[in-house]
Amino acid sequence: MNAALHIVGPTFSNFVRSVMLCCEEKGIAYSAGMEIGGQPLAFKGEEHFKLNPYGKVPVLLHGDRVLFETAVICRYLDAAFDGPALQPEDPWARALVDQSAAEIALYIDKALMRDLILEFAFPRGENGSVRMDAVDAALPAARQALARAERLLGDKAFIAAGQYTLADALLIPMLDYVAGLPFGAELLPVGAPLTAYLDAMRARESSRKVLQPLG
Repeated sequence: MNAALHIVGPTFSNFVRSVMLCCEEKGIAYSAGMEIGGQPLAFKGEEHFKLNPYGKVPVLLHGDRVLFETAVICRYLDAAFDGPALQPEDPWARALVDQSAAEIALYIDKALMRDLILEFAFPRGENGSVRMDAVDAALPAARQALARAERLLGDKAFIAAGQYTLADALLIPMLDYVAGLPFGAELLPVGAPLTAYLDAMRARESSRKVLQPLG
């Protein structure tokens, strides 16, 4: 199937960026943005809910096929297109990648993105200020999530399976945003294993194309 592939969602979304990373790693041509066929798509508008009943992003459009949920999209891209594999062949190794991907998408994402990064990206305090009390409340869980990510990494170059997988594609945009926080150097200090991992991942061609600064 050679139909055009479009990723519906704002390109600042960490999950949209994860799908973009998978496309870049596999050499898949794609477009991305909160529009379809050049027409803007209202977030959580009627047309959005037709694509995803929960009004979330990303949504993958591949010809007349519609798919949502980030890890599901990434697994589909890996299976449907040529290019470097993003999952190992061995069933047990693949299950471990899936486990890491699920943990990152569910728990690490909540602690780092939903409860911390979004406080800076979309400030909801008085006069559009960052609610520092909410930030302070989120920091302990964020530190725990980073410690868990570091344990997942261990002394390896990649999160799972000894190769770049969808688990890396899910985690990299989150760490990239954490590093950009005013206190990012405290959470990801120079010389720490997770910081070295992020530096190596940022150096990949896929990351150089996808991890563009906001604004």
